[in-house]
Amino acid sequence: MGKSDKNRKIFGYAIAAVSIFFWGITFICTKALLKDFSALEILFFRFLAAYLGLWIIRPKFEKIERRDNILFALAGLSGVVLYQFTENMAINFTNASNVSVIVSICPLFTAIIAQYFLKENHLNLWFLLGFLISITGVSLVCFNGKIELEFNPIGDLLALFSAICWGFYSLFVSLINRKNYDPVCTTRRVFFYAVIFMIPLMVAGYSITQSGFEGSFAASMFVRIDKALNLQRFSKPMNWVNLLFLGIVASGFCFSAWNKACEIVGTVKVSCGLYLIPVVTIVFAFFTLGEQITWLGALGAVLTITGLFISEKK
Repeated sequence: MGKSDKNRKIFGYAIAAVSIFFWGITFICTKALLKDFSALEILFFRFLAAYLGLWIIRPKFEKIERRDNILFALAGLSGVVLYQFTENMAINFTNASNVSVIVSICPLFTAIIAQYFLKENHLNLWFLLGFLISITGVSLVCFNGKIELEFNPIGDLLALFSAICWGFYSLFVSLINRKNYDPVCTTRRVFFYAVIFMIPLMVAGYSITQSGFEGSFAASMFVRIDKALNLQRFSKPMNWVNLLFLGIVASGFCFSAWNKACEIVGTVKVSCGLYLIPVVTIVFAFFTLGEQITWLGALGAVLTITGLFISEKK
């Protein structure tokens, strides 16, 4: 490997690490926003802001092959709408530890799907061993001293479905990257289709709100078009800070950077870094929210990172 190729790979790993760091702290922002917004509203406003923000960053229209719109639409549906929304919904039906552990197996689904559809050979002994060590570490981080795992079929299945959706999103990103399109324009087009797919959900959410349904599902779906309420919740500066962070930074920048990292390093290799998201979340929560890190959580962080290195071994 030449020096320029080595530097390019280092750059790919660096932007992937930055994305993982920002994604790790999105939980804190979402947790704060859920006091005033539903999971569906947060999702819609987040990616609408991301789409508009990417137009400001790169005011350029890129022509693509007409049939490639199918890939962009499938990426928006799988990686944004289905992945993000089912993950948020799952938390309403089961505890966050279950969701974090189940969603953290995204890299395994990414490897399986890449091997089946792209004929890429990733499922070797070292990958599987690293996966088992990392998922053990992630479990310890998520429990952080609470050895209690409840089985809640609806929530756990939603989380599992979310992880599978990310695997398919990674597949579509790999296929798009082969076209050598501009990464920012690529991400913006993915978000465009995601927002289009969200509009029917928003209409359905408004209907649910008007009908007065209650429960965990309704709590995830409600959409309120009330002038007084919207004035109240949009007048809070921190709501704007959190929404813009989720939209511009965690979605616009991070998805663009992630897609570029996948192009440089490889989708499966980069996806292994997703194991680190719960580690970042718990560390960040310690400094910002005062949540304690137990020895079990610290051991989990070490195991997660160890598993990452092992999964990269040839």
